Amino acid sequence: MTDKAFLIRPYQAGDTDAVIAAWQKANALAHPFLSQAFVEKVRQDLRGIYLPNAETWVLEEASAVTGFIALLGNEIGGLFLDPSRHGRGYGKALVDHAVALKGPLKVEVFRDNAIGRRFYERCGFEFAGDEVHEPSGQVSWKMAMPGA
Repeated sequence: MTDKAFLIRPYQAGDTDAVIAAWQKANALAHPFLSQAFVEKVRQDLRGIYLPNAETWVLEEASAVTGFIALLGNEIGGLFLDPSRHGRGYGKALVDHAVALKGPLKVEVFRDNAIGRRFYERCGFEFAGDEVHEPSGQVSWKMAMPGA
C-alpha cells in the first residue's frame, strides 16, 4: 500500500541528480544483462537528451525524489523507482497519474527484465510484439494497455 506522504509533481532541472541516482539503482536491479558501455551511454543521454525532451514527473517523498516516469506522448519512455521504494504502490501511482493525463499507455520493456514485465502486466499492459533493440542487442517487448 502506498504511504500517504508522497507527491507526484513535474520534473525540474534541479531534480536531475536524484532522478539519475534512482535510475542507476533500479537499472542495476532490473537490467543486469546490459553491458556497462550501454548503461553508461544511457546515463549520459538521460541528462542530455531524455530528461530535457520527455514529459517527466517525479515522485517525491519526504522532500526527496525517489522515482520518476518519463512520457513521450502516451508511451512510457522510462519508469524507475529507487529499489527501496518497490512494492509500496508508488510505481502504480505513477502509471495511474500518466493514464489520467494521457489515457491508455504503451511501453517497451526488455524481455529479460522480469521485474518490469510483471509490473506492467499487473498494471494492465498486454504483450503486443517484440523486436531486437539495436543499441543494446537485447530483445524488447512492446506492451500496451487495451485501447492504446
